[in-house]
This record gives sequence, structure tokens and C-alpha cells, in this order.
Amino acid sequence: MSSISSLTVDPYTVSFSRRAFEFHTRPFLPRRSVALCSAKPLVSSSSELTVSDSSTLDGLSRIESLSQVSGVLGCQWGDEGKGKLVDILAQHFDIVARCQGGANAGHTIYNAEGKKFALHLVPSGILNEDTLCVIGNGVVVHLPGLFKEIDGLESKGISCKGRILISDRAHLLFDFHQVVDGLREAELAKSFIGTTRRGIGPCYSSKVIRNGIRVSDLKHMDTFPHKLDLLLSDAALRFKDFNYGPDMLREEVEKYKRFAERLEPFIADTVHVMNEAITQKKKILVEGGQATMLDIDFGTYPFVTSSSPSAGGICTGLGIAPRVVGDIIGVVKAYTTRVGSGPFPTEDLGQEGDLLRFAGQEFGTTTGRPRRCEFTEIQLGVSYKYVDGTPIKSFPSDLRLLDQLKVDYEVLPGWKCDISSIRNYSELPRAAQQYVERIEELVGVPIHYIGVGPGRDALIYK
Repeated sequence: MSSISSLTVDPYTVSFSRRAFEFHTRPFLPRRSVALCSAKPLVSSSSELTVSDSSTLDGLSRIESLSQVSGVLGCQWGDEGKGKLVDILAQHFDIVARCQGGANAGHTIYNAEGKKFALHLVPSGILNEDTLCVIGNGVVVHLPGLFKEIDGLESKGISCKGRILISDRAHLLFDFHQVVDGLREAELAKSFIGTTRRGIGPCYSSKVIRNGIRVSDLKHMDTFPHKLDLLLSDAALRFKDFNYGPDMLREEVEKYKRFAERLEPFIADTVHVMNEAITQKKKILVEGGQATMLDIDFGTYPFVTSSSPSAGGICTGLGIAPRVVGDIIGVVKAYTTRVGSGPFPTEDLGQEGDLLRFAGQEFGTTTGRPRRCEFTEIQLGVSYKYVDGTPIKSFPSDLRLLDQLKVDYEVLPGWKCDISSIRNYSELPRAAQQYVERIEELVGVPIHYIGVGPGRDALIYK
């Protein structure tokens, strides 16, 4: 990421410290120091940001000053806490839009009463009743999962009617894509990718080889059966364990006839909607799924997702010009976790990693799988070296090389007290303050906000 202008630390302590921070960049416009935070643990009952001192007012002012089109992206391997940040910022935006990925994203947020919501396709702005939620053309949509998610929100009193738009260009992810995902992983045996098995990769594969089915195809049920037959036949030819016959096609077609009727009010030309909103000076917040280290081009390939969760995916996934994108807030958890396979130089495979996983509840929102965790001490990775001791200057594409890198750590003193109720920076333990200030020195950007819990008020303004 370039032109980093500020970041946010997110600490939480059980018997050790749990932390995350966020970078904020402004790739196309002049620099502006803005950042916000996210976290998961103790639920707060307050729905309003405290305005008891000038630092809080400054923080709110910074939020209001975010550019017309801003983005929230993960900078590691996902699970950084993007959902809470989007929920906080959504109160200051007209539209929240997803631009890539699918139901492999898992964003956990809490409402004002502390009720928990786990979202996978619906943008995290849905709890803010004045926010329009857009699922863009770059997203792959599993309709059974989407309807289940909408029904769950409605059952908890969250109205979705007229508040969700789905791109007519978005590709449909079918149940068979999920079956194929599992068959593909089984084929790879010990070299498996470690996907969520939500069918994301197979669906994007259908899109890229140009036999995919888009949302707009639901308007033409006369040709839909033929297109679906081609997709299913292709899967049957590729995987001998995929059983396909006339009954499956007939059942799927009937099911999608019902889906088409229910989905109709949600379908829109979201490219037009987004660009009209930009012309009308409405504020748009883009919510990324997954994270940069899972990017199909820039991540730890092949242990990556099938889309572009980095900044470039915003433009292609929504159909908007690069020049309109302003502030990008990159979310980073201060101890790194990842789900699935692939190199992880700082991973802790011992007791401390297990302690961190259970105390920090490091289990994937989408799959429930345990996240792989790094060391629980306050260790800052400050540089990387080749096996022969030569410093490395850029992130390597060679995974064998990445797996062999040596990490230079700087160890800082920790703290064991609960900081979840602290709201003033000066009241943090001195060790926590030293940690925050050392990050500022190393990264070269200021920290403005520190998160201490998942609630909307669980922020320290620095």
C-alpha cells in the first residue's frame, strides 16, 4: 500500500493482550490523516460515539472528512475486523457496497443492543437504516445463502426491503459449485488450497471461461435451462464423482424460477446506480472481503482467493473510475491469523498459539475453522532476511522462499489488565502506550483511534 497516512491500534486483553491496527491510505488524492478501528470481544450496549471531550469531536470530524468514495480493505489474510469498522463508518455514508468475493467473506457486527450479526453477502452497512447496500458486479452470489441471510436479518427486526441492490452483471454461484469446490480440494490431497468450500473459485472459473450465468439471465427463463445444462455437463465431464442427470437439471430450473421471482425487486444496473450517486455527490463506502494477502495476483498464490480484494478490485467490481476513489482504510490485526493453507512465517504451532486462538476466539466467521495464530508476545516483525542473512526488500512471489525467510523481531513489554472499559489514551497501561507509540515510529504514520471492543463506542481517540 502506498501513501500511508494514519493507522489505528485495536488492543484487547484476557490474560495477555489482543491487538489489531489499521492503515489508512489515500492513493489518488492529497494525504489526509484519518483512520478508524475494529474489534470483536466484549459487547457494548451503547450505540452512540461518546462526545465528552475534544479528542472525540476531532475523531468524528475526521470521519466526516473522509472522501466521497472511500474503501475499507483487509491488509493481511482476512479476519481483521473490517465489519465493525464498516458498521461505524456507514452512519456517515449513503451507500455501502461490496465489490468482490462472495459468501466466503464473514463479517461480524453488533447492533446497539449488543445483538450479534454474522454477515456473508449483505454489506455491513445494513444495520444503519438510512444506508443503501449494493452488491456489485464483481461479487459472486449464492441465492439460497443470500435469502437465508435476508430472512435472518428480517427476523431480528432489520428491514431489507428497498435497501439492497444486486448487480444484474453479478455471477450466480450454484450449489454444484460448492460440490465441485470440495471435489477439487480432495483431488489436491496434501496440496489442498484450504478454501472455505463455498464454491467461490469454481464460480469465478465459470465466469472466466465464459460459461457462467449472471443475475440478468434470470430474466430469460426460456434460455436459462440450456445455459445451466452446459455448466452442469461441464462439471460432470471434469469430475467423475459429480453425478449429473436430467432430474438434477429439472429440480434446479424449478428452484431458480422461484428464486428469480423473489430476487426481481433487488436487481438493478448497479454500475449506473453507483455512477449516478457519484454525480449526485452521495457518499459511498466500499467494503472489501478477504484481504490483500489473499489477492489472486498479489497474495500468497496459489493459497489465495479468486478475486482482487486489494484496491484495484474496487473499480472493476463496481464499475467506477479510479479517479473517484479517495481514502482507503486498510485494516490490520496486530497479531496475524489466517485460515487455510499457505506459508505463515510467524505462526505459533505450540501452546501459546492454542491459548491465543481460544482466548481471542480465533475461529472463522464463515467456516468456524480455527484460525492459525502467531506468537502471543508483543513481538513486532521489523525486517525479513534470506536464509543466508541477506535483507529482503520486497514481498517475494516464490512461496518456498517465503516459507524460509527469517523474521527479525523487536520485543516490547506486555500488560495483563483488562482495558476494554478505557476510553482515554492516558489511562491505558504505560506498556500499551509504548506499544502504540513504537508502531507510529516504525511505520511513520500517526495513530488516531484505538479500539477496545466490538461496540460502536469502544474507541479511544488519541
